[in-house]
Amino acid sequence: MISLPREKDFLVGIDSDGCAFDTMELKHKECFIPNIIYYYNLQGVSKYAREVAEFVNLYSKSRGINRFPALIETLERLRRRPEVKARKVKITVPESLKKWMQTEKKLGNPALEQAVQATNDPELKQALEWSRAVNQSVAWMVHGVPPFPFVRESLEKLSHVADIIVVSATPEEALKREWAEHGLDRYVRAILGQESGTKKDFLGLS
Repeated sequence: MISLPREKDFLVGIDSDGCAFDTMELKHKECFIPNIIYYYNLQGVSKYAREVAEFVNLYSKSRGINRFPALIETLERLRRRPEVKARKVKITVPESLKKWMQTEKKLGNPALEQAVQATNDPELKQALEWSRAVNQSVAWMVHGVPPFPFVRESLEKLSHVADIIVVSATPEEALKREWAEHGLDRYVRAILGQESGTKKDFLGLS
């Protein structure tokens, strides 16, 4: 578990995508969804795959959840669509990934890599390949997206009275790159992503 010695009277956790940066639509529409369609063979129902994935990740109560539960929800919802059934496109929901999610607390590539090495499970390997491809797409696509107006000013003021941490379900490599690109990392004590635990875990540091 992450340890963060207290320096200020308050702890403030700030999410990154959609909170500090207007990157949610860019990442999901240009990086996540094309890779879901490719790696899960959804070309025959790509229109509906895109609709479902956008709903789950951008417009539903699940917005902002970890990529692996979001992937499962997307595939399960897509499988129930009558348009998909009519086209007789087989949607496979990776049961091995669901089981891994039930026992693994740090839902990120490092933990998934360990599971793949231990089991050689094809569904886990597929999920890892998809997740790596998403990261590559994000690294290639997402740059030059400034923080929302007044984020910088708010962080500067907060930093005088609170320990600020970034709490996100995004991989830490991407978080650190994006916060450093715009010079916001100097205001925060820690940048915590999916490899370190859940947002609930991070806020428990208080």
